[in-house]
This record gives sequence, C-alpha cells and structure tokens, in this order.
Amino acid sequence: MDRRSFLTRASVGGAAAAAGTVLAAPAIAQEAPQISWRLASSFPKSLDTIYGGAEELSTRLNEATDGRFNIQVFSAGEIVPGLDAINATTDGTVECSHSVGYYNWGKDPAFACGADLPFTFSARAKAAYNYHGGGVENYNTFLEKYDLVSYPGGNTGVQMGGWYRNEINSLQDLQGLKLRISGLAGRVVERLGVVPQQIAGGDIYPSLERGTIDAAEWVGPYDDEKLGFHKVAPYYYYPGFWEGGPTVSFFVNKGQWDSLPENYKSLFRTAAQAVDQNMLAKYDHLNPTALKSLVGQGAQLRSFSEEILTAAFTAAQEVYAELSNENEDFKTQYEAMLAFRDDWFLYQQTAEYTFDTFMMIQQRNGGLTKA
Repeated sequence: MDRRSFLTRASVGGAAAAAGTVLAAPAIAQEAPQISWRLASSFPKSLDTIYGGAEELSTRLNEATDGRFNIQVFSAGEIVPGLDAINATTDGTVECSHSVGYYNWGKDPAFACGADLPFTFSARAKAAYNYHGGGVENYNTFLEKYDLVSYPGGNTGVQMGGWYRNEINSLQDLQGLKLRISGLAGRVVERLGVVPQQIAGGDIYPSLERGTIDAAEWVGPYDDEKLGFHKVAPYYYYPGFWEGGPTVSFFVNKGQWDSLPENYKSLFRTAAQAVDQNMLAKYDHLNPTALKSLVGQGAQLRSFSEEILTAAFTAAQEVYAELSNENEDFKTQYEAMLAFRDDWFLYQQTAEYTFDTFMMIQQRNGGLTKA
C-alpha cells in the first residue's frame, strides 16, 4: 500500500470514529470489578516490617488495578485478636488475613507446616520448597477443609532464641521456665522442661515486665528492639532453632478467592510473592544494625549450648513421629518437607557453606575491616 492510499484509508477510519463508531473497551477494563476487602493482621502497627507486609500487598494491588482492588488492613485487636486472624478468615468475618500458620496449630497441627517446624528450613530453602518444591500446593490442599487459600507473604530469616531473665547454660536451667513461644515449637521445648506460653506480640512486653513469664522469643533484633525486651530481660540467645525460615502467609476465604476474576488472582499471587521476598530483604538490612545497637545498650548475647540444641533436635523428631501417627495431613506435608530438606542441606555443604565460612573467618581476622 502506497503512502497516499494509507492516508486516505486512515482518514476514512478517523471520520467513521468521529461519526459515532464505538471501539470496544480493553479486555482488562471489562474484567476489573471494584473489590473491597478487609484484612486482619496478627501483628501490631508498630512493627513496620512484619505488619508492613500487609500494607505493601494492599498498596501493590491498588496501584496495579487503578484503585479497583482495595484491601483495608487492620492491626491485631482492631477487628479480632491477633491469634484469631486465620479463624476470622475461615468464618468470613474478614475476607483475608496476614498471619503465621503455626498460630493455629492447636486447632490442627498441619497448620504449622505452612509456617515453620523446628529444625527444617532456612528462609531460602523454604522459598525454594514453597515455589518449586510443591510447598504452596501441598499447603493449599490441606487448607481446603478450612475454606482457605494461602500464599506466602513474608519471611524473617532465622530468628533469635529470645530474651531471658537469667542465663541458660544447661538443660537444668530450662526446668519450669515459662517461655513465650509460638506454635508447635512449644510442644517441642515442653519436653525439655519448658512451660510454653502462646502470647500475641503486643502482649509480650507487659508479661515479661510483670514476671508473668521468665523469657520470650519474638523475631529478631530490629523488631525486638522496637518492643523493648532488652529493658526487662538482659540475656539474648541464638539461634531460634524452632524458626529457621518462618513463612508469614496471606490467608484468603476460599469463597472470596473463587469469586475473584483470574487477573485479580494473578495480581494477588504476584504481589504476595513480592512481599515475601521484600520482607526478608528488609530484615536482612535492618537486623545487623539493630543487633549492634542492642549490645551497645547492654544486651548480653549468648548462644544455646550444643547440649540444648541436640536435646531439642531429638525432642522435635519424637514430636513429628507422634503427630505423623495422629494426623494424616501433617504427615503428608512433613514427609514432603523432609525429602526436600535432605537434598537442600547436602547441597549447602558445598559452595554456599564454604563461601560464607571463609568470609566469616576473614572478618574475624580483620580482613573485612574498612581501610
């Protein structure tokens, strides 16, 4: 077609449009209903890291849909107590929640598998399992019986072991210790003589200050400093072996999820995965500085002894064997995690472990100090 012919045809087409020919609206506009959901968080607003994950999801969905998909975020206690956020999603009190599956382990131990189990994964391993090892699919198969759909929405990395009023040098020091600890981990440390207490994040400090509990674990240096635990319990232990890579999840009422158009579902999954990665990166950025700050304020940094770690590992295996005999959903998920875990740690002994160990040695020898 020559230039003159093209211009003539273009002019005719333009005239037709001006005369009232209506072009079809883009498909995405036709499939973009106005959606307004409420989200119940299990966390207080003061924690910009973990609570902030829900706000980030809301912002991303709002921006991606030109304001058509709105999620209003409520902190723990504003609609329901933090530990009831998942149940509120199941019963339809809210459309979705941002929580940790192990908060519901008492209702069904299999809930904990989507969050973390003691001595299983690091955050990086958990992400690989979730997105490529069948973890998300396995968890959602289980959640169908509770009318829920879930996608990862954050990770803290390996957590610290918590704040203690007194030093913990041996297993004897754990006898009768009232420890705030979440989820299935409580059943594990109970075998070591600990008296587990499940308390929502916003209630931990006053319980520790009043002496209602003897110790408390939460997340890590940045969040722990914000909550002020170092002011009432000086000994700060590591590692939190019960949470090597805890997944914080978005839970959606299944009926509400099924009613979403497919493009909204895709946007939700994409935004949730972005939040999942970003939360871990944020903690990795903030925790090193916060730990130095805590030590500067007098926190006494301590590592759990090999005796305690070994006894806890043995106790965890006993608990998993019992739960696998009692609960088929737990067994299915746990066995899938084991197969992935074994290969993961075998591989990690090569390049990753060697590189990290070498760099740590250089740091201890002063090789990483600024010139």
